[in-house]
Amino acid sequence: MHIDLEQPILAKNDELAAQNRAMFADKGVFVLNILASPGSGKTSTILATIEALRDEFNIAVIEGDIASSVDSEKIKAQGIAAVQINTGGACHLESNMIRRAVEVLDLDSLDLILLENVGNLVCPTDFDLGENAKVMILSVPEGDDKPLKYPGVFQVAEAVVLNKVDTMAVFNFNEDAFTDAVRKLNPRAPIFRMSATAGTGVDEWAEWLAQRIHALQRGEAAKE
Repeated sequence: MHIDLEQPILAKNDELAAQNRAMFADKGVFVLNILASPGSGKTSTILATIEALRDEFNIAVIEGDIASSVDSEKIKAQGIAAVQINTGGACHLESNMIRRAVEVLDLDSLDLILLENVGNLVCPTDFDLGENAKVMILSVPEGDDKPLKYPGVFQVAEAVVLNKVDTMAVFNFNEDAFTDAVRKLNPRAPIFRMSATAGTGVDEWAEWLAQRIHALQRGEAAKE
């Protein structure tokens, strides 16, 4: 006898995600789900984003990790509210985890929540958290072939951040091949070339995100 547990789990997650989405919409909070593998520069990208947007928007961060609170402590050190979720082995965040995390945040005072998902290019793509958009970060050292190996995460992303572009020559990264592969999987997603630690490309990325937040605040943005 075969029992398929995946569909009931996903159905329950989607139900809670819909509730999360309604709650965020009611509060006028834009929620960004950041997907990437370990070492891609998720936290450095988040810190650069905070620095670029903190004068215009009130921001909080939800950090997802299998263990530790290293990343959330870095965020808190910048004076930004951060909530740590330790999944205890799970390879992704789920909507019920997000619901519990936001209970300690003052949603009425926030414009933007950045969700740093667990470092993984597979599992998080299947789990809706109630976010407004998913964004995928790939770092140059990971290689230009990742869209071919992990197409799902590039297909669901509304934008792609190519991080650590300052190392491109060192790692022999074929940017044309990468861009072509992404375009075939997701023609609509912009690709932002960035070095988060050096500040390269951060302004363009931050402007895109700010436009999305403003659209939500005007009542123009809806989750696709």
